[in-house]
Amino acid sequence: MTTAELLDKIAALRVLVVGDICLDRWCWYDPSLALASAETGIPRIGVIRTEVSPGAGGTVANNLAAFGVADVAVLGVVGADGYAWELRQGLAARGIDGSLLLEIPAVQTFTYTKLINAHTGAEDLPRVDFVVGRALSEDVEMLLVRRFLDNVERFDVVIVSDQAETSAGGVVTPALRGAIESTAAANPEKVVWVDSRTRAEYFQGVIVKPNLKEATEASIRALGRVDFPALRAHCAAPLLMVTFGGEGVRIYDDAGERWVKTETVPNPVDICGAGDSFSAGAACAYAVTRDAVAAAEFGNRVASITIMKKGTGTATTAELLARG
Repeated sequence: MTTAELLDKIAALRVLVVGDICLDRWCWYDPSLALASAETGIPRIGVIRTEVSPGAGGTVANNLAAFGVADVAVLGVVGADGYAWELRQGLAARGIDGSLLLEIPAVQTFTYTKLINAHTGAEDLPRVDFVVGRALSEDVEMLLVRRFLDNVERFDVVIVSDQAETSAGGVVTPALRGAIESTAAANPEKVVWVDSRTRAEYFQGVIVKPNLKEATEASIRALGRVDFPALRAHCAAPLLMVTFGGEGVRIYDDAGERWVKTETVPNPVDICGAGDSFSAGAACAYAVTRDAVAAAEFGNRVASITIMKKGTGTATTAELLARG
């Protein structure tokens, strides 16, 4: 299948991204404006420009919209705050349906604030993250599960973004994880793709896509050793894809173990969000081809474009067609 044919089929998909949908805030600061506070004596960080974009699961959605998926929606939890407003605006500007986001006033919107030196262009100060520090209440968890179950039928592909690294977890709670697994079991024609930073081994009966570090740690937690075929069996995963950064992807499925190399990209500009862009491309390619190798190749192609852009970039249809 040519890239043009693949993109044409991908455009007809309906894709839901569920999980941690956050806001990325890129704040450029001027070091010369670091005046000390009159009250505390602590130097301020003088931000002179800010750009925002959907992040985490929002980065997956950004990529889906960029390479032509016409129906993209996100489902997660946001607060009743200004960051939620900015997130909704960012989604709408990219043609992404944010109507399934659950607004909970007691929760703050998951936000990454990245501080960039306006003189050098480097991100050289600690990030300021607004994170979910406690587990969602049972009532909120049930509202989230109900919203998922009431809407999931309309989608061909479900991509789960389980990004929260706190012990309390984030949006993908045990109850939501159970709803995702039961949906996959009842709808074998639906692609259910999971990208989980610290809980990959908890998912059952879905496609699991960790990177090498995540897969190694999940395997050790689940099995006490590094054994990726056994990790796949532990998860009852129809497909396990372990990404190795710029080296490629190792596939584990009923056909055995295979290695899909990627083209070497010298001097990548920014690898932030590469896994999200890979998931967006590979999940969609798998949905239309049911070919794990073709899916990995397309995911690699998407990621090879995004890592040559500052921030959590996307790969457009035109850029993918230009690659052939």
